[in-house]
Amino acid sequence: MSTEPAAAEDPGAAAAEQAEPPGPEEAAGDLAEGGEAATDDGASEPTGESAADGADGDAVDVTAQDTADGSAADGTAEDAADGADGDLAEGGEGATGDGAAESTGENAADVTTESAAGGAVGGSADGTAEDAADGIAASGADDDLAQDDLAVGGEGATGEGASGDAAAKAELSEAEAEIAAQRELRERIEQRKASKEGPIEAGTKLSGTAADLLAAVRAVESGEKPLARAFSEPEPVPRRPAPAAATEPVRPPRPSAAPSGESVDAVRAVLAEGGAPDALAGPAAAVLGEDAAERLRADPWQLLRVTGVRPEQADGFARALLGAECRPDDERRGRAVTVWLLEQAAVAGHTALDVAALTAALGQRAVPDPDAAVQSALAEGDALAFQDALDTAEAPIRRPDAEAAGDDGAEAEQERPVRVLIGLERCALAEESLADGLARVINSLPKEDGSGPDAAAWESVAAEASGSTAELIRAVAGHGLVLHSGGEAARAEPAALVKAASALGLRVCAAAHSADGRRRLARATGLADAAVTVAGLLSGEQGPGRDADGAFALDLLVVLDAPQLDVESAAMLVESLPDGARLVLAGDPGVLWSAGPGRVFADLVAARCCPQIVSRTPDPGPIGELTSGIGIGELNQVEAPGKEVVLVPVRDAAEAIHRTVQLVADSVPRAIGVPAEQTQVITPGHGGAAGTRALNAALKERLNPGPGRFGGFDPGDMVAHVPAPGRTTPGRVVRADAEGLHLECDGGPVVVAKERVEREVRHAWALTAHQAAGLRWPAAVVVLPGDAGRSLTRPWVYTAFSRAERHLSVVQGVEQELPRAVAERPWKDRTTRLQTLLRPQVPTTP
Repeated sequence: MSTEPAAAEDPGAAAAEQAEPPGPEEAAGDLAEGGEAATDDGASEPTGESAADGADGDAVDVTAQDTADGSAADGTAEDAADGADGDLAEGGEGATGDGAAESTGENAADVTTESAAGGAVGGSADGTAEDAADGIAASGADDDLAQDDLAVGGEGATGEGASGDAAAKAELSEAEAEIAAQRELRERIEQRKASKEGPIEAGTKLSGTAADLLAAVRAVESGEKPLARAFSEPEPVPRRPAPAAATEPVRPPRPSAAPSGESVDAVRAVLAEGGAPDALAGPAAAVLGEDAAERLRADPWQLLRVTGVRPEQADGFARALLGAECRPDDERRGRAVTVWLLEQAAVAGHTALDVAALTAALGQRAVPDPDAAVQSALAEGDALAFQDALDTAEAPIRRPDAEAAGDDGAEAEQERPVRVLIGLERCALAEESLADGLARVINSLPKEDGSGPDAAAWESVAAEASGSTAELIRAVAGHGLVLHSGGEAARAEPAALVKAASALGLRVCAAAHSADGRRRLARATGLADAAVTVAGLLSGEQGPGRDADGAFALDLLVVLDAPQLDVESAAMLVESLPDGARLVLAGDPGVLWSAGPGRVFADLVAARCCPQIVSRTPDPGPIGELTSGIGIGELNQVEAPGKEVVLVPVRDAAEAIHRTVQLVADSVPRAIGVPAEQTQVITPGHGGAAGTRALNAALKERLNPGPGRFGGFDPGDMVAHVPAPGRTTPGRVVRADAEGLHLECDGGPVVVAKERVEREVRHAWALTAHQAAGLRWPAAVVVLPGDAGRSLTRPWVYTAFSRAERHLSVVQGVEQELPRAVAERPWKDRTTRLQTLLRPQVPTTP
C-alpha cells in the first residue's frame, strides 16, 4: 500500500463533530440495521433533499429503543430520509433519503423519508462520517496519486443515444412491472384482511404457522397443554408434482391508473386550508385513494401516511383544520403516530417492534396514553400484535398452579417466557408467507422417481469439481434449500453449480441484485438466458416465465447477493417456486443488509435449518486481503506495490472534496489507467459538508459543467435512477424533451417523466454504500470526512471498500474512528420474526 505521512490531528475536526447534531442515523439508527438507507436504492434522493433539515432525529426514538444498540442504524434510514440522510448510522445511508434512494440497510438514519413535498417534510441530516482510520496502513498517495495537479479527467459523455424513444413506449418498463407484482401481493394482503370479521384482537389476524405458534404459546400459558406437546414438530408438508409449463406465462397485472385530476384537485384544496404544500396533493391522493380529500378532513393526521411527512407537520395541519378541537390526546393522532413509528421501523429494517420500545417512542412524541394508542391501532387493523416464545437457555418459569399441585404426581408444567411485538400487517404477512414457503421448499424435495437426475448423476458432476464447489453441488443434490457464503471470488462456485445443473437437464435460473451482477453472472456461467435480476424475475420481464399456476417454470433457482433480499421480495420469490424446486441463496455475509425490512439471509444462517456451505475461495490481491480482514474485525496494513490501495489523509471536508475531485479527474486515470467514468465515489451519507450532494456538485463542475437546464441535469451527467425503493440503477443523461428526461441505464433507454424526475433521478458520481451494494467498478474512491466517524460500522466499511476491482483510494479524515468502527461496531440488530416462525416447521441442522 502506498504510504504518506498521516495528517496532523485537526483540532477543528473534533469541535465540528461536537457542534454537529447527531444524524438521523444515530437516532433512527437504532431502528435500522446498520445504517444505510432504508430506501437505498430506494426512492430517489430528491425526496429527502427537498425536505427540511431538522427532520433527522425522528425515527430515532423508535430506533433507539427498538434496538439494543444505541448507535445509529446503518442501513435504513439513510436514503430513506434524505432527511436523515447523511447521518445514517451504521452503514450510513438513509432510509428514504435521497428519495429513499439509498435504502435501508444500515444507516437507519432518519427514517423519515424526505418528502416530496417541497419543503414540507423533511429533515435531512447532514451526513456524518468521522475520523477515519489509521488502520489501513498510513498511506497516502504517491507522487502521482497525491499530487494536486488537476488535469481534465474526462468529461461526461454527452451521448445522445438515439435509442431512447421507441423502447420506452412499447411495453411496461421493468420497474413498472415489478411495482405491479408488488401491488398484486398487496392486493392479496388486502383480500386476506377483508376476509377477517368480528372484533380485532391482538394476534387474531394471523394464520398458518404464525397462528399455530401463537395458539401454542397461549395454550402453554393457560395450562391447557404441556410445553412438549404444544411446540411439537408439525407433519411434513405434503408434496405435489410441479405443474406442467403453460404455453403463455402468467404476467403480473398492469399498474392501476394514477389518481384522477379531480381527486388531486380536491386534496390540493384541503391542503391549502391546512397550510400544507400543494406538492403533497399527488402523493396524498395516491396513498389515500380517490376519497383522499374526505379522509383528510375527517382525520387530518392521515397526512402522516404520505412519505416524508413528520408528526409535527401533521400536527400543524390538524390544528389549521380542526382549530380548538385539535388536542394531543385525540385518538386519531395516537393511532396515526403509532403507524408512522412502525413505518419508520420498517424503513430501518425491522419487521416488528417490541411493545415497550413502541410505547416509549410514543411517549416521546407527546402521545399522552401510549398503551391506548397501540390498542387503537390494533383495533383498527392498522397493526398486528404477536407473542413470540423466547428461545432462551435459561430455565422456564414455573407456573403458580403447578407449584400448588404439590407432589401429587402431576407433571409440573412450566411456561416459556414470551415477548410481545407490534408490527405492520404487510411485514407480518410477508414474513409469515416467507416462513411457510421456505418450510415447503425444505420439505418438498422430490425423491428419486426417474423424473430428474439421480444421486449418481449428481455425484458425477460433483466429482468433476473440487473444494467448496463440490460441497455445494452435493448439498444441492440432497436438499431443497442451501445457503452459500463467500466474497466476490466465491461467486464462481454458484456459477459452477448453475452450469452443472443445466448439464444435468434441469431448468435453472440464477438471479443477481443488480444489472451489473447479472452481467458478471452471465459471463461466469456462459448461460446468458439463465442470468436475470431479482426485479426482472419477479416482474416477468426476465427469466423462464410462469406456468399455469403462476409458479416459475424451473427446477433450481440460485439467488446471488442474497443479503440484499428483504422479506417482501424473498416472500414473492419463494411463493413463486413450484413444489420440488431447489433454492440456493448465496451472498457475502459481510455486506450491508437489505434496503427493505428484514434480514432474510442472516436469519436463515442463524436458524441453521439447512446446509450452509462456506466458500474457501478468498478474494485476491491487496483489496481482497484488506476486505477479508475487515470482515473479521481487523483493519490490517497491506502491501500494495501497484498502488492498489492508497490512503489520502485530509484535515477537513473542503480538503476531502478537493482531493476526491483530483483523484477521480486526474490522478487515478493517469496513474492507474482507469477513466473518470469508471471510478465511483462512495461516502457515508447524502448530506453534510462532504456527502453525496456536495461531492456530486463538485464532480459535475469538474467533469461535466452545465446549467442543469432540466431539473438540474445536463446531457452527459452521471445519474442514479431509482424507480422503486431499494433499487438504484446507474446511468447517464442523454437528453431532455417534452416526454421527460432520457437516460441510458445498463445499455437500454429509460424515459423519466418530468414530474417524476425529482423523486427518481439524482446525480451519481458519488453514491452511498447501500446504493453501491451489488455493484463493482474498476476503481473506487471512498470518502470518510471527519463528521462521519461515529456513523461508520464494520459492514459499511466492508461494503464500501469491496466495491473496487483494481484500485481503492480512501480519502479519510476520521483517523482512529475507522479502525474502531471495524473492530467494535458490527451489525446493528433488527427485530424480525423469521427464525421464530421457522423453528416449529423445520428441524435444526447441526
